[in-house]
This record gives sequence, structure tokens and C-alpha cells, in this order.
Amino acid sequence: MTDSIQVQLRKGALDLCVLAVLSRGESYGYEIASQLVAAVGMGEGTIYPLMRRMQNDGLVATRIVESSNGPPRKYYRLTPQGQQAFEAHRRDWRAFARAIDKLLEDLP
Repeated sequence: MTDSIQVQLRKGALDLCVLAVLSRGESYGYEIASQLVAAVGMGEGTIYPLMRRMQNDGLVATRIVESSNGPPRKYYRLTPQGQQAFEAHRRDWRAFARAIDKLLEDLP
């Protein structure tokens, strides 16, 4: 059961995590995935569908950069709408985490 809870928590926070990574600056898909694997254990396979959805929703913009040692890379950056979504998600997450922490503190 613990594994299931961990998976659900990760999925629920994935949008916020991607927005947080991009709030620090432009990044390409593999780099975003690597940071999420290191931070919360989410793999590369979950990133690209999410990035497409965020692009369709107007939260991220992209540009293609040619690479001298491989295929071109698609770089993602937050749009103004994406920055607003990040700030709203961050506020909501912090309020939610404080409420959960409060419940856990009150246990014997």
C-alpha cells in the first residue's frame, strides 16, 4: 500500500515539480526528467506527455535548438500564464502541506 501512496503523491505533484524546474529557467526534456528522477523518482516516460499538455494549455513555450552531437533538442520555458500557474500551485501546495503537517503533529 505504501508504494501506491508514493506513486499517487508523485503523480499529484508532478505538474508543480515541472513548473518549479522551469521557473528556474529554460530546460530541455531529458534535463527536466533527470532532475525529477533525482528529486522525486519520476521517470522520463511521464514527462513528455505532460510537457505536451502544458504546451497545449499555454503554460510552456518551446524552441528547437540544433545540437552538434546528436538530434535537435526541444527547450521548454514558462509562459507568463505558466508563471502564474506555478505561483498558484506553489501557494496551494504549501497550504496543503501545512494542513497535513498540522494533522500529523497533533497525533500522540
